[in-house]
Amino acid sequence: QFELVESGGGSVQVGGSVRLSCGTSPATYKTKCMGWFRQISGKERERVAAIYTVGGNTWYADPVKGRFTISKDSTGNTAYLQMNSLEVEDTAMYYCAAIIDCGFMRWLEKWTTQPQYWGHGTQVTVSS
Repeated sequence: QFELVESGGGSVQVGGSVRLSCGTSPATYKTKCMGWFRQISGKERERVAAIYTVGGNTWYADPVKGRFTISKDSTGNTAYLQMNSLEVEDTAMYYCAAIIDCGFMRWLEKWTTQPQYWGHGTQVTVSS
């Protein structure tokens, strides 16, 4: 059974860094669209960053631009979200989301509106 396996997260102070990982299980699966959403307590889930793994195209939400970096490994079945200069406002549950074969056309729209698989979520807490 296919699933996304997340790791990373935890508690960190303002200005600190955290790295999230999202891999496929079984590892033989490659996903073309991967990324993270986050949900802050009491608010709707919002997208954070996404990557089209075939071409390396990336997208970032405005609040995280310049601080977060999304990347993939050479196999195309694991994505990483490097989160630097963390702020209290980044405190949230982070969810990996992916589509196995999204196609390049409108990939971001597809990933945003119709993720095929979700990870279980990992908590990131930033304290001052």
